[in-house]
Amino acid sequence: MLNRGVLIVRPKQPYLDWAAQLDDSGVVPDPDDEKTVYLIPEFESDDEAWEILEDVYAEVFERELDGWHTDESAWPHDRTFAMFKEWFDIELHSVVEDLCAYEIEDDED
Repeated sequence: MLNRGVLIVRPKQPYLDWAAQLDDSGVVPDPDDEKTVYLIPEFESDDEAWEILEDVYAEVFERELDGWHTDESAWPHDRTFAMFKEWFDIELHSVVEDLCAYEIEDDED
């Protein structure tokens, strides 16, 4: 078991509305598509998980926006934790099992 937790976010209507207004193609993210899984610090309780989420939400928010539209000038300004919770369904998981027999590598290093 890894000393990490997992965060998964799925776009809610405000995110979909933002994505739709970027162009008139009618293409928007599909909330049921494959999602990025974020490894976060391990946690013991729901309260601790939400404290961690408050620490990392800004980076996750930016990554999710960038995943749809890379022009930061089109991103919403003043992205608060409350806004993050309005824009995304949030899943937090405390158990992470690694079934691979080789080291985890970061391809951005």
